[in-house]
Amino acid sequence: MAARTHTVTNQVPPLVGYDVFNADRALVEGVERHSAPGLLDVTRLELTELGRAAGSAQAQEWGAQANENPPQLRTHDRYGNRVDEVHFHPAWHRLLGHAVSAGLTDAWGRPGGHLRRAAGFMVWTQAEAGHGCPVSMTHAAVPALRTDPTLAADWEPRLTSHAYEKALLPPAAKRGALFGMGMTEKQGGSDVRANTTSARPLDASGEYLLTGHKWFCSAPMCDGFLVLAQAPGGLTCFLVPRVLGDGSRNVFRIQRLKDKLGNRSNASSEVEFEDTWARRVGEEGRGVRTIIEMVAATRLDCVLGATALMRQSVAQAVHHATYRRAFGGELIDKPLMRNVLADLALESEAATVLSLRLAAAYDSVQNGGTELTREQEQERAFLRLAVPVAKYWVTKRCTPVAAEALECLGGNGYVEESGMPRLLRESPLNSIWEGSGNVQALDVLRALQREPAALNAFLQEVGRARGADHRLDRAIKDLLTELADLEGIEARARRLVERMALVLQGSLLVRWSTPEVADAFCASRLGRDWGTAFGTLPHSLDLASVVERARPVG
Repeated sequence: MAARTHTVTNQVPPLVGYDVFNADRALVEGVERHSAPGLLDVTRLELTELGRAAGSAQAQEWGAQANENPPQLRTHDRYGNRVDEVHFHPAWHRLLGHAVSAGLTDAWGRPGGHLRRAAGFMVWTQAEAGHGCPVSMTHAAVPALRTDPTLAADWEPRLTSHAYEKALLPPAAKRGALFGMGMTEKQGGSDVRANTTSARPLDASGEYLLTGHKWFCSAPMCDGFLVLAQAPGGLTCFLVPRVLGDGSRNVFRIQRLKDKLGNRSNASSEVEFEDTWARRVGEEGRGVRTIIEMVAATRLDCVLGATALMRQSVAQAVHHATYRRAFGGELIDKPLMRNVLADLALESEAATVLSLRLAAAYDSVQNGGTELTREQEQERAFLRLAVPVAKYWVTKRCTPVAAEALECLGGNGYVEESGMPRLLRESPLNSIWEGSGNVQALDVLRALQREPAALNAFLQEVGRARGADHRLDRAIKDLLTELADLEGIEARARRLVERMALVLQGSLLVRWSTPEVADAFCASRLGRDWGTAFGTLPHSLDLASVVERARPVG
């Protein structure tokens, strides 16, 4: 029986039971734009099914359960035998199983695979982000393994399988497998050339024993890991399976699990190797070159993950403002709140349009096989710059977007049950993992200095919108001036990369978004008619149309 003290009114209904894909206009339009005509219907169908699942009460419950019941490390069994196992809540396995069955580790071998997977990854991440870590690493391991045709033939069918099997078994006994990676060590962090883990070759060709440690090894219950170690010929990439072919456990000692700010559902561990069996991937001394395509793919996934978190944050904020009344009307109709929501929506859509453009470029390059056309070569060159530019900027925008969106819900947003605190805790992760901001900025400088084709491709992409908006044209001119001045370039690398990202996003929005969105973005981000906080857009813009476009209806 309800208490007589008051009646509950003006509380916003939960955003549940909706289609995450079709409720996102920018995402739907991007998929339609980049999909091959013959693939569009099947892509829409699979994304609609995934979108409905992601917006369901069941998936939201799984996400909450997986984070409220974090993984537990079990180093020994009851008899004192070393087992090195991590136990996850059943909700984790349901989320991960759904991701795998939806093809989120299967991009490299199917038509339009990267676009379909990228859109799906952005949709399903909105249900829960932590389990995306092994999904991402499994997807990204494929190009590294392809440097060794024998290993690729053995492992790739399992990594791209739509079957999820959680048990640690010999690889041959599993239909599907997941991969992780271990690169960083205590003394070096991102400076992997400082690694000290050693690799001693055995008599059998390509086989080694590893001794050393890894300071960050996420998802340690995966079936295999790509790691870097010092072989006689220098830093080399190796495949370390958890279970050997005879069914015995490889030496993979999990020392402890990290107590992280967010990403609580996912286990990140410290591991040690002692005569751990490994198979070499690629040539000795070429470890970084071997694993670099895996790193590039996971960096793109950081962009996708941050984009998904921003979209969910904006969706929650706009949904709240649609139903919440204050001071005589709905919040969404209040000019100041509308300004805040429109500002947030611009960040979300700019990230979405860029993410899908990168995924489409991956598909173009993949379609070329070993013999690329001139256009496909240009797409590959474009990715060389655009991926670290996007990784730097999009992931950095995620935390302020999540924080401002939380504030739109007021005190309700600060309460754990709203789901907003989990989004906020997760928001810095993608900026840190796979190379933090400085690493990305320096990588951009490296590409600018060593690969002129990458800059040419980037400028051609940006230049496709030249003449469509005077603020964009001026920003492109300023960027060219910045690129021509190499004095003190490292100290101002972040400034340069930020400008590159904004010009690229502006170019894409001018070409592909609505006039209202493009106008607002160019006025604020490129025309600099903007403050330092969200909600400072020029009041003369059509902000109502920008907000309505971001409203989750579907």
